[in-house]
Amino acid sequence: MSDDLILVGRVAGAFGVRGEVRITSFTAQALTLVDYRSLLREDGSPGLTLTAGRVAKGGVVARATEIETRDQAEAARGLRLYIPRARLPAVEDEDEFYVADLIGLSVVSADGETLGHVRSVRDFGAGDLLEIAPPMGESWWLPFTKDAVPQVRMADRVIVAVKPDETE
Repeated sequence: MSDDLILVGRVAGAFGVRGEVRITSFTAQALTLVDYRSLLREDGSPGLTLTAGRVAKGGVVARATEIETRDQAEAARGLRLYIPRARLPAVEDEDEFYVADLIGLSVVSADGETLGHVRSVRDFGAGDLLEIAPPMGESWWLPFTKDAVPQVRMADRVIVAVKPDETE
């Protein structure tokens, strides 16, 4: 995957019998997907071109020029949809950032001990979790909460974290 592509959605399947597609949105406002219109595949090739959409639970129900039937919509299930990073609005506040910007940041304790780096950011339904890859050993998960992550210093590319066993 190109580093300048940002995951914004995933096709969840068909909606109805007329070729509409359900898309799980990873954007703050689900209809932003329709505003982006041209969505790409992971390799940067064209994915879907959205022509209309409406908010639905967990995302949008949309029409795409590439999909005309229910069978085509079902066949697209699982397709991950991206946009170029340059299409995202600029971050205006130093305390704001895109989740994708966290990946690769160094993770240190409050006293400066290196804990690793952020390998991925996931949400399994109970809030964002940071997967921390330590210098040695297996990765571990850190809740992305103010208690566990008191500081994100984007300018320094560092996250200050409290290890889970230290929060008890």
